[in-house]
Amino acid sequence: MTKAQATDRQMLYRRTRIKICGITSEHLAVAAVEAGADAIGIVFVPTSPRYVLPGPAQRIARVLPPLISSIGVFSNPSDPDLQNWRGQWVQLHGQEAEPQLARIGQNRRIIKGFKFDPVQIRRWEMFPHVSSLLIDGSTGGNGLAFDYQQLAEMMPSINTPVILAGGLNPKNVGQAIKIVRPFGVDVSSGVESSRGVKEPSLIREFCQAVREADAAIMSRKAKV
Repeated sequence: MTKAQATDRQMLYRRTRIKICGITSEHLAVAAVEAGADAIGIVFVPTSPRYVLPGPAQRIARVLPPLISSIGVFSNPSDPDLQNWRGQWVQLHGQEAEPQLARIGQNRRIIKGFKFDPVQIRRWEMFPHVSSLLIDGSTGGNGLAFDYQQLAEMMPSINTPVILAGGLNPKNVGQAIKIVRPFGVDVSSGVESSRGVKEPSLIREFCQAVREADAAIMSRKAKV
C-alpha cells in the first residue's frame, strides 16, 4: 500500500472531521455546529478551566442536532465519574490502563488521547476497544504543537482513525492537514479569546480553514 492510499483511509468521505473541544455552554455548542463542527467535546476534568458539571453537560448535549456527536472528555476517571455522562462517546486523556478501557468499551465508544509517542501509538492502535487515536502535543488541553511530520511518516502504517490535536488554530490547521492527512482535527485553546473562553468567530475561521485545506487536497488529486 502506498502512502497516498493509506492516508486516504484516514480521510474517509474525502473530508476532515472537526471536533471543537472544551464547549461550556449551549450557546457555544450551537455556534460550533453552525460553523461546521462534526463533534464537540465536553470536559469532565475538574482541574480544567473548561470543566462542566454533569447537569449542564447533559443540557449542552441535548441541543445538538442529529448526527452531531457529543464526547465526554475524562482523565483517569473512576466508574462513578463515567456514570455522570450518558453519551456513547468518551475521550480518555490520562494514564488509563487496558483493563479499564476494556470495561468501558463494553458499552461506550472510546477515543484514546495521548501525547505524541510512537510507542503509545502502537500500544493503542492494536487495542480492540479504541475506536480512534487522538494524538496531541501534550497530555491534553495545553495547546502545544509537535512535529507533525513525524506523525505523517507513521500514517501509512496506522490503521485506526487518527484525530490530530495540539497547537492547532485557524492559521495553521490547513498546513497540518496537508502534512498529516488525518481523519479528523481537534481544537480547544486555538479558538479561545482567553484561557477557557471560546470565541465563535475563531471557531468559524477554524472550520473554514479545514474545508479550504480539504478542497485544496481534492483539487490536487483531481489533477493527477
